[in-house]
Amino acid sequence: MQLASMLEYAGDPRKAAAQVTEREAAGIDIVWVSEAYGYDAPTMLGYLAGQTRTVQLGPGILNVYSRTPAAIAQTVAGLDNVSGGRAILGIGASGPQVIEGFHGVSYRNPLGKVRDVVATVRQVLRREAPLELDGATVTIPLPPEQGTGLGKPLKLINHPERPAVPIYLASLGPKSIAMAAEIADGWLPALWIPELAPAVYSESLSVGRAQRDPVLGELDIACGGIVAIAEGEERERLLWKARQQVALYVGGMGARGKNFYNDVFVKYGYGDAARTIQDLYLAGRKDEAAAAVPAEAVERLHLVGSESFIKERIAAFNESGVSVLNVYLGQPDLDLVTKVKSWLPA
Repeated sequence: MQLASMLEYAGDPRKAAAQVTEREAAGIDIVWVSEAYGYDAPTMLGYLAGQTRTVQLGPGILNVYSRTPAAIAQTVAGLDNVSGGRAILGIGASGPQVIEGFHGVSYRNPLGKVRDVVATVRQVLRREAPLELDGATVTIPLPPEQGTGLGKPLKLINHPERPAVPIYLASLGPKSIAMAAEIADGWLPALWIPELAPAVYSESLSVGRAQRDPVLGELDIACGGIVAIAEGEERERLLWKARQQVALYVGGMGARGKNFYNDVFVKYGYGDAARTIQDLYLAGRKDEAAAAVPAEAVERLHLVGSESFIKERIAAFNESGVSVLNVYLGQPDLDLVTKVKSWLPA
């Protein structure tokens, strides 16, 4: 099991880089840099590549709409080059709120779009032939009837650092999860409760794995939660923060009937709570929505408590199929990173 964390990047690249180098020394295997509608991820990732030596670096995640498939391929090829072969590509469809509301691009055929990006990235990195794709959402080169007629198949000029980089898909719906199990190196699920998730996702994963190319190897599952050694008031403070995050996703990430996070909570058996959380959150009563998140769910989603409790939760995540433990550090304690790393199964 590998240990990963999301970079809490608030606009100071030097401070962020210092944080990453410290975590690298403490044992972190992977650092993700988020991208929503603030700073872009690749700029920070390139900067981090020059400040680090061993940690793997990836966007968590790049959406597949605001850059062309070939541009995403160029970006990951460049990151892999400047990092000396340490790039990971995290991609996903995001949602209409970001794609249409911020980027001004139509949110259509997300499954086809993700599949086309994965195919393009792999073809570019392999350099097996001039780039040609007849995909569900993109045709490369553009056919004459849609352009000038001057387009022709082209190769990437530079030689990529590696002929492939790990590609992780952020997927929530049944069809997108099946696609991740079919074509991706790794899957980035959300709201993973180890005791419940395998049963909820087993059908979709089985559908995808049945179509999976054996060359890809086993599918990595990368997820986790807040990690902190904490008791009493400190533990309650961190779990309240976790409740607020769950309420945001279950209650506010999407409209009624169109919220995959809410759907997951319903499948977990928290249907009444999911409806209550959504009603309160959409009514603007966010603290009440957070308070409505079941305590059992919060404790299972995160790793906050005594050292023995954290070890138990790591074992639960491992037994549920998680191979990359994604943690949010609840405390700025690098000794905690070293401890958690030492507790992971070999």
